[in-house]
Amino acid sequence: MDRKVDINCDIGEGFGAYKLGFDEEIMPHISSANIACGFHAGDPLYMRRTVRLAEAASAGIGAHPGLPDLMGFGRREMMISPDEARDYATYQIGALQAFTRTKKLQHVKPHGALYNMGARNEELARAVAEAVRDVDPDLILVAMAGSRWIKVGRELGLRVAREAFADRSVNPDGTLVPRNHPGAVINDVDEVVARVLRIITEGKVTAINGEEVEMMADTICLHGDTPGAADLARTVRQRLQAAGVTIVPMGSFCE
Repeated sequence: MDRKVDINCDIGEGFGAYKLGFDEEIMPHISSANIACGFHAGDPLYMRRTVRLAEAASAGIGAHPGLPDLMGFGRREMMISPDEARDYATYQIGALQAFTRTKKLQHVKPHGALYNMGARNEELARAVAEAVRDVDPDLILVAMAGSRWIKVGRELGLRVAREAFADRSVNPDGTLVPRNHPGAVINDVDEVVARVLRIITEGKVTAINGEEVEMMADTICLHGDTPGAADLARTVRQRLQAAGVTIVPMGSFCE
């Protein structure tokens, strides 16, 4: 197999006295880092530390902007206008960019409820994508494969990375099964690896109800805050490489 793929991870989600996730352990096994920007998680100190970790590992650095809901970890939907969404995203992208040595980011991946809301609401997705373009038109927009985000990003002239989730179940329409539903999170390593390989080689995944769903992906998301996250990331990377897949930051191949 001669195929390139990116492995990304949501990371840098500690804040204040609270350390969340396994940033140091998982960083060597990923190729791109989605760093929390202080709204749903993270703070200036964690942003700087996580950027430095990613720079040392030569991982692509991306902003992970979310809703202003620290208590709910950005996973609760809020009634916001497109203008608010645009400004929230601009603020967070600019803040993280300032912490990088080059003052450049590779990508932007919306977080949690904002990500899911934009997948349904094209006006909201467009507002966030406009913020990405206006901060830096060279940035890559990372979005759920098959969602409205992809269409909107391309219409605005952005490079887009189609994302699939290694350890999350999907509905027949390709959306993620809510975390509070049974079977939403997949913990079996062999099943996770098999799903990822099938997405990469066949462009398909089995939905939670058994239906086959088309899913073409440029980047595979792993979550860094679950027990065993680093071991899972290492295993997924090793098995993909053994199958002939090259793991590289999305910025080296996404168009």
